[in-house]
Amino acid sequence: MAMHLRQQVKMSQTLRMTPQLQQAIRLLQLSRMELIDEIRSEMTENPLLEEGAVYDNEAPKEIKTAESPTADQGEFESGPLEDFKPDQPDLEKIDWEKFMENYNSPVPGNSFKNLGQDELPTLEQTLSTSESLSQHLLEQVRFSGMNEEEQEIAALIIGNLDETGYLRNTSVEELAFDANQSPEDVSFVLEIVQTFDPLGVAARSLKECLLIQAEVVFPDDEVVRIMIDQHIPSLERKSFKKIAKEMELELDEVISGAQAIAELEPKPGRQYAGVDARYITPDIYIYKVGDEYITSLNEDGMPKLRISNYYRDELARKKAEGEKDDARDYIQDKLRGAMWLIRSIHQRQSTIKKVTQSIIKFQYDFFEEGVEHLKPLVLKDIAKDIDMHESTVSRVTTNKYVHTPRGTFELKYFFNSSITNHEGADLASEAVKAKIREIISNEEPKKPLSDAKIVKLLAEDGVEIARRTVAKYREMMGILSSAKRKQLF
Repeated sequence: MAMHLRQQVKMSQTLRMTPQLQQAIRLLQLSRMELIDEIRSEMTENPLLEEGAVYDNEAPKEIKTAESPTADQGEFESGPLEDFKPDQPDLEKIDWEKFMENYNSPVPGNSFKNLGQDELPTLEQTLSTSESLSQHLLEQVRFSGMNEEEQEIAALIIGNLDETGYLRNTSVEELAFDANQSPEDVSFVLEIVQTFDPLGVAARSLKECLLIQAEVVFPDDEVVRIMIDQHIPSLERKSFKKIAKEMELELDEVISGAQAIAELEPKPGRQYAGVDARYITPDIYIYKVGDEYITSLNEDGMPKLRISNYYRDELARKKAEGEKDDARDYIQDKLRGAMWLIRSIHQRQSTIKKVTQSIIKFQYDFFEEGVEHLKPLVLKDIAKDIDMHESTVSRVTTNKYVHTPRGTFELKYFFNSSITNHEGADLASEAVKAKIREIISNEEPKKPLSDAKIVKLLAEDGVEIARRTVAKYREMMGILSSAKRKQLF
């Protein structure tokens, strides 16, 4: 069968993503802090954007120019812009180079150098930050008496520690290669770092961490050191009789040793783990007013954008006089970009509000009664309710947080898979987790409940799930098994 090349004319319709729509979609999925950074960046690059206008939840109006975005480029509604008009200078007398230099210069911040002593902020008003684990260790390196090469190795070791203070994923050989030093030199410095405070830091395993501490805390207790060195798995399972048999000791001696080991810190860096924690700022608030829940967007710290009246009037003047030059094209291009940015931000905020209001409708019982009444919900339910695509709802609920009378949650928290109880009703997986957490919190520490027992208690409460499901949910919540939760002393 012969093959031939030929040309063919074909007409088809395709969905084309314009740069403006791509920008709107990208802004939709940004977190609050990322959006603020994006706005600041756009304000730096686009001189037509100014801060100061407040839209009262309305989008900017259409600017009547031939090059303005058309309706087929996006489904954006229009509304009034800020009508504030400052006094305009004589355009012919403007020193444009000086104007642009001043326009792009940073706004001076608060300065205390000209304030009197009484006007300075008090000590309580001064912000201070806690010391991180790496800062704490590097400070000790400076006073350890190490030479310059050893300090560089120590800094490399400290830089490879995880948040709990362990050196888990990097070997001495890899550190030696990175530092261009011998493994012996790295091992020598590592032993020094392991003596730093907190004791046990830079250990490569739980056994090494506990042994380092035991050498200092219990220097004369050989039983403790042997138990750590040879019986860590049995200690985790609390198999004290087995340890006593293997060590040929009385059970009381083994229990006493276990109590001593329990005083050691298995995660030396734990006390510094929360230093770099990021605090969540909600994107939207939910308040209860009477019997209704209302939403309010969080506009604190969000730049309020408006189009520069100066450049708008300059563009109008050039159009009226029929001037066509590079300056007019530049202003027109920046105007188009500024308009689309403002509209995209408005659309993002409006969509977040719509999604949140829809969530309130579906999860009303949660806001009234608590997590036990959280209902199964999927993106499709919200998308159908507000007449939007699922992908849009997914972008809106990612990295967006809502403050409610019951706490602060990510919007995705309200979307849960369903579990059917014995009556055929659907329960949200988060509601089941809450029940499991409550059951375990009320158990006797010396007689913890097994997963099978939890299954029976859930069944009595009308929730019938498999034991492996209980185990999966328990692990997801970071709860240990019954054997490891058991407290003997």
